[in-house]
Formats: sequence, C-alpha cells, structure tokens
Amino acid sequence: MALELLDSHTHLDSESFDIDREACIERARANGITRILTVGAGRGLASTRGAIALAESYDWIWASAGIHPHDAGQDLDISDLKKLAEHPKVVAIGETGLDFFKNLAPIDKQYEYFELQIELALAVKKPLIIHSRQAGEECLKLLETKNASAVGGVFHCYAEDAAFAERLRAIGFLVSFPGTLTFKKAEALRTVCKAIPLEQMMVETDAPFMAPEPHRGKRCEPAFVLETARCLATLKGLPLEEVAAITTSNALKLFSTMR
Repeated sequence: MALELLDSHTHLDSESFDIDREACIERARANGITRILTVGAGRGLASTRGAIALAESYDWIWASAGIHPHDAGQDLDISDLKKLAEHPKVVAIGETGLDFFKNLAPIDKQYEYFELQIELALAVKKPLIIHSRQAGEECLKLLETKNASAVGGVFHCYAEDAAFAERLRAIGFLVSFPGTLTFKKAEALRTVCKAIPLEQMMVETDAPFMAPEPHRGKRCEPAFVLETARCLATLKGLPLEEVAAITTSNALKLFSTMR
C-alpha cells in the first residue's frame, strides 16, 4: 500500500514560508503528502486571500476561508468573507471558534464572529474548522444550538478528553492531532488519542507552529505531518500506510469538494 497522507491544517501563507515556500511544498510531496489544506484565518481576510491564491497555483492544495477568533475585534465585512467562501477551491469555513486562553479579542466579538461563520458554513454547505482553547463546552453548545451538524467539521489541535470527542462525533465532528501528539510530555494526550476511534481522526501540522519530534524547536512544515502519522500508527498498533489511508479518507469525506 502506497503512502497517502493529507495535512488537514497548515498555514502556508505565513510569512515564515516566504523564503522557501515552493521548496516546502515539494518536500511535502516527497514525504508522501498528496493533499494539503492551507487554512485561511489570520491577519483579517489577508490569510484567506493568500490561501486561495496558493490553492489556485497547485492542483493538490485546497484552502479554507475564515476569521480567526484572535481577529474578532477587528472591523471586518462578513460579506467579503462570503464571497471568498464561495470560491471552488475553498473546502471549509474557518478556522473559527473561541479562545479564552490568549483572549486577544473581546469575548462578545468572538461569539459574534463564530456565530456568523457557523451561519456562513450552513449557507455555503461547507464544514467548519474549529479553534478552541479553554472553550470546548462553549464551542460545542453554540455548534449544537446553530445546528452545525448539518455540515459537520473538525476540532483542530485537539486538546479535550475522549468523552468530549464522543459528543463531537454525535454531531458529525472529527478531531485532528498535530505534532503535540509526539511531544515527550504529552502522555495524557496520547492516552486520549488511544481511546478515540481512528475513523474520527485526521492529522495536521498547524505549520509553522508546533513541529513534532524529532523536529521540535524548528519551524514546522507540511512534510512533518509524517511524524505525527507515525506516532498515531504506533498508538493504534497499525501500519503507517493504513493509518495514512484512513485519516486521508476521513478528511476527504469531511471536505467533500477536495477532489
């Protein structure tokens, strides 16, 4: 079985990649990554526009469109986001959600923009990418209230427990693990991962952040999703190729226009 990996969450528009973006993309290809979702959320709508431009340049890269909770305090026009969300290479809305850890935007504005993006996802019929830090219950409550199960989605950089993942599964949401799964002090996260069915999982890098072992301390890049997949395969007691195939299949079902 040939290796077929999908990095379900990266930020290739980041200025961290300005010096070698094309080389990073080629390294990903060489490591068996056959599809990349570059997430357009950050710097207002500039990240969404950058993600779409990249997706237009590569037939194996797709984009999302969103306003990060850190940017919720800015004066942004949701109608502009809607136009971007309708682009054919945009396969998801987000990342959006709530962040009560850094609290870089007013909480009321975070809720406002999160709710608007759930409504947008429902309107364009595309799944949601959720950013949640110390706000799991609050995110889930709003997703349930707004009937987000109609489009589904994913909690990226998953950091809740296995019971919470089961509640997410009930509304059609996956969980995604980045390089933190490989960290030496992340035994609690690995225990959670073992308890969640592989059919609910994806892998990601969240590059340029959180590079996995043995690259920790370096800038993360999509090629490194291979290390997270290897760790996941060890935890599940399965061949790497099987884990890659299942997590990729999960992503393609969720991001159904990524074909």
